[in-house]
Amino acid sequence: MSCPRERRERDELTLVCERGVRAADSKGRLEPEAECELRTCFQRDVDRITHCKAFRRLKHKTQVFLQPEGDHYRTRLTHTLEVARIARTISRALRLNEDLTEAIALGHDLGHTPFGHAGERALNEIFPGGFRHYEQSLRVVDRLEKDGRGLNLCEETRTGILNHTTGKPRGSLEADVVRISDRIAYINHDLDDAERAGILVPGDVPAIVRERLGERNSERINSIVTDVIETSADLDVIMMSEEITDAVQVFTDFMYSEVYKNPVAKGEESKVGDILLGIWKYYVERPKALPEDYQRIAEADGLERAVTDYVSGMTDKYVVDVYMNLFIPRSWQVR
Repeated sequence: MSCPRERRERDELTLVCERGVRAADSKGRLEPEAECELRTCFQRDVDRITHCKAFRRLKHKTQVFLQPEGDHYRTRLTHTLEVARIARTISRALRLNEDLTEAIALGHDLGHTPFGHAGERALNEIFPGGFRHYEQSLRVVDRLEKDGRGLNLCEETRTGILNHTTGKPRGSLEADVVRISDRIAYINHDLDDAERAGILVPGDVPAIVRERLGERNSERINSIVTDVIETSADLDVIMMSEEITDAVQVFTDFMYSEVYKNPVAKGEESKVGDILLGIWKYYVERPKALPEDYQRIAEADGLERAVTDYVSGMTDKYVVDVYMNLFIPRSWQVR
C-alpha cells in the first residue's frame, strides 16, 4: 500500500503540468536524506522554513516604514505571507507546483536586514564583500539555521530564493511566479500603508493605474494576477501583457518617487547606517563578545562574515536595544 507522499506524487502527474516541477523529479538536497512518508520534498521545505528562527524574526523587521505607530502596517512577515498567497493563486491557475512556489515565497526574504532596504544599503557599504538580501536569504537556509547545519532544502527551492530579485540564475517557472508576485505585493500593499500613514491619498495614484488596474487595493491585485495568468497560460515564461506592464511600471515609478524616496516616510533612515556601522565595528573589534554560534561561524567563514550574519539577522527592536546597551550610558542611581 502506498504512503501519502507517493499518492501525492502520483496526483502531481495530473495536477502539475509539464512546465512545472513535480516533486518526484526534484534535483534533490545538498545532503541526501530519506524521504518522508507523509510529505513531498517541497512540502517539507515549506515546513522547515515556517518553523525556522529567521522566519519568526520577520515579524519584527521593517517592510517600508521604520517602527510605525499603529498595528496595521506591514512587516516583513506579513509581506512574505501576502507574496505566498498571490504566488499560490497564480501557480494553481497555471498548474504549476504550489508547494514549491510556497516554499520559495516563504523563504525569499529570510536574509533581509533590520530597517528594510535602508539596512541592506548600509550593510552593503559596510561589509567588504557587499551585501544583497537575496544572497543572504540563501545563506540563512544553507548555513545559518539550525546551529550552522542549515535547513538542507531542495535545489529548486534554493535557486528560487536566490533569484527572486534578479531572476538569475534562471530557475523554475515557480520561481518566476514568486518574483512577479513579490512585485505585485509590495507596490500594492506599500501604497495601502502609505495611504494609512497619510503620505498619499487615493486620488494621488496616476490615472493609468486607476484606469487599467483599479481604484482599490483588491481590484489592482486581481487585475494584475488575472492578467499574469492569462498572458502566461501557454508560455515558458511568467509575464504580464504589454498594457498591464505599462501600468505597473508607472505604478512602480510612482511608488519610488512618492513613497520609497519620500523624505517624510524615510526621514529616520539617515540614522540607520551609523547604528549598524557602530554595532558592526564593535563586534569586529571584540569577537569574543559575539554569541558562541557566531564565533564558530567566524572561525570557519571569517570574522567580518560572521558579524555581518549576526547584524543582518537582528530585528529592528533588537538592533536598537543592542545599540543602547553598547553605546548609551545608563542612568546612575543611588541605592
